[in-house]
Amino acid sequence: MVDIGLTHIALPVSNIEQSIEFYSTYAQMQVVHRRIDANAGVAVAWLSDNTRPFVIVLIQTQSVQPILSPFAHLGVGCKSREAMDVLCNKARQEGILVEEPKDSGYPVGYWAFLRDPDGHTLELSYGQEIGLTVEKAANV
Repeated sequence: MVDIGLTHIALPVSNIEQSIEFYSTYAQMQVVHRRIDANAGVAVAWLSDNTRPFVIVLIQTQSVQPILSPFAHLGVGCKSREAMDVLCNKARQEGILVEEPKDSGYPVGYWAFLRDPDGHTLELSYGQEIGLTVEKAANV
């Protein structure tokens, strides 16, 4: 398979293991590649949700700058509103729920903001219809 289009976003992280755990829990992602970068000598992990050829590249660094927050964020669609509420309740208990779930109607849908271990923002959403919108645009 040839990589075409948007394939990844790279995020600096201070503790790669904590970040892997966060994205595994809240974005249902798993490690698909791991290494110590030969040139920089830092830990690198690629995470995927295995729904498309796209990964988050986590790069362990001493200082995490810049931070994606709040409108610069990663967005993850959830399978149901109830599944999203479960994750938001867990995030609330862990003190990482930044913006409570709200329904903003079409096309934004039901969404909430969480903070990852380094302060990057992750949006959980349900009902944004991004896939449907892209499919419709491709068929025009």
